[in-house]
Amino acid sequence: QVQLVESGGGLVQAGGSLRLSCVSSDRTTGRSAMAWFRQAPGKERDFVAGIAWGGRNTAYADSVKGRFTISRDSAKNTVYLQMDSLEPEDTAVYYCAADVDAAIFVVLRTPSSYDYWGQGTQVTVSS
Repeated sequence: QVQLVESGGGLVQAGGSLRLSCVSSDRTTGRSAMAWFRQAPGKERDFVAGIAWGGRNTAYADSVKGRFTISRDSAKNTVYLQMDSLEPEDTAVYYCAADVDAAIFVVLRTPSSYDYWGQGTQVTVSS
């Protein structure tokens, strides 16, 4: 069993910043692709950003490019999402996910590709 725990969500004003963290209970996720998804009320769960377990390959949704940055720590058991220039449209529950059988340089964008999920953390951006 792999458990992912997110933290760092909260309420911020438009233009502000937040940093989300996702801690894994298993170092095996150090060789997994990791990603952040988000889901707003009445909408589908959408890909936000991902990072491969090989090298520095990352992927971002077009809506967050230039504003969000995904990274891993040196222990390879925590993934971060730095969110800058937040907009009200970023309001959603943000979920951390792990794809344990990803190819070394691959980041997939569909929720069904991921094997483990956190419980989510709420991000609310006021205007």
